[in-house]
Amino acid sequence: MKVLHVITGLAAGGAEQQLRSLLPHLRARCEVAVLTGRGALAEAIERTGVPVHHVGMRGNRDLRAVGRLARLMRRQRYDVVHTHLYRACVYGRLAARLARVPAIVATEHSIGREHIEGRRLTRPIRALYLASERLGHRTVAVSPSVVERLTAWGVPRRRMVVIPNGLDGAAFGFDPGLRRRAREDLGLATDTFVVGGVGRLEPVKRFDRLIAAMPSLGDTILLLVGSGSCEQRLREQTRALGVERRVRFAGESPHVRAMLSAMDVLVAPSAEETFGLAVVEALACGLPVLYDNCPAIDDLPPGSAPGAMRVPPDRLAAELTRLAARPPARLAPPDAVRFYDVRRQADQLESLYQRLLGATPTEKER
Repeated sequence: MKVLHVITGLAAGGAEQQLRSLLPHLRARCEVAVLTGRGALAEAIERTGVPVHHVGMRGNRDLRAVGRLARLMRRQRYDVVHTHLYRACVYGRLAARLARVPAIVATEHSIGREHIEGRRLTRPIRALYLASERLGHRTVAVSPSVVERLTAWGVPRRRMVVIPNGLDGAAFGFDPGLRRRAREDLGLATDTFVVGGVGRLEPVKRFDRLIAAMPSLGDTILLLVGSGSCEQRLREQTRALGVERRVRFAGESPHVRAMLSAMDVLVAPSAEETFGLAVVEALACGLPVLYDNCPAIDDLPPGSAPGAMRVPPDRLAAELTRLAARPPARLAPPDAVRFYDVRRQADQLESLYQRLLGATPTEKER
């Protein structure tokens, strides 16, 4: 089986990291097509032996990208095209139809009630999504929450399948050596209490609420890992609050394990999440986690993630003060980490590919 994964970009974001983690565990022969620039993860994927094709898309209205994608698909004769992220789903599904690819799958990584991939959801964006969804054969929802949102949009439930994100828990395990080196690189003392945030610096992630808690946290350092449209505004907020020296903007990093090892607690104040992969990665690294919205945890039976605690933003300062006063020891990875094992995810996806390839045209179109 030959599979082409089409993704909008390869920056070090959640969906991109998820694809990078998944590829080594798929038995199919996989290749990747990236619509826009190379991004931080392109070389990391290529080093594993997976070819990365660069489509060279220039903006949302570069319709020539559809033709380039379709030609690649015809030339390489893929059995399955699997798209990731909004722009790749819209353009990739159309190209796959033009190229007559037998099975077309899309994964919804970041779709909310009012936002998609951190951006405001408008009526034209929704209409274009619904039109392109009909060009595919199945949509993979990473959580039941995604199914509910897409059903409300008008996507038939029968066209969706829930396959949660996965991770290799061992690849995120706490490493004292990585902690020491990461702190040295970041200029952090070994005994400094470090609060972490990992994700896109976009409004929906609400990292401004985390920064707002910093003035009452003494010498605590905040380490933000990620980039996005809000970075300048967040920097201005740190200056206005007088905490600019206690907030580190680390930017995108392919070394998430090292960043997590350097932290003492992860905070995920997002108002709305599709899954919450950063929370599960932090739990794999033995960190306590304070979160406001995380389907990955909330969809599991109670007690599956004892290190994770739901804390609304207005209580962050008080809870972080409590943790800083007596920093918790590293925790053992909970059951949630084992439940979201990437090997399970890979098996479920390949079973879906096989079912679609064995289905009749009528069955696939339903």
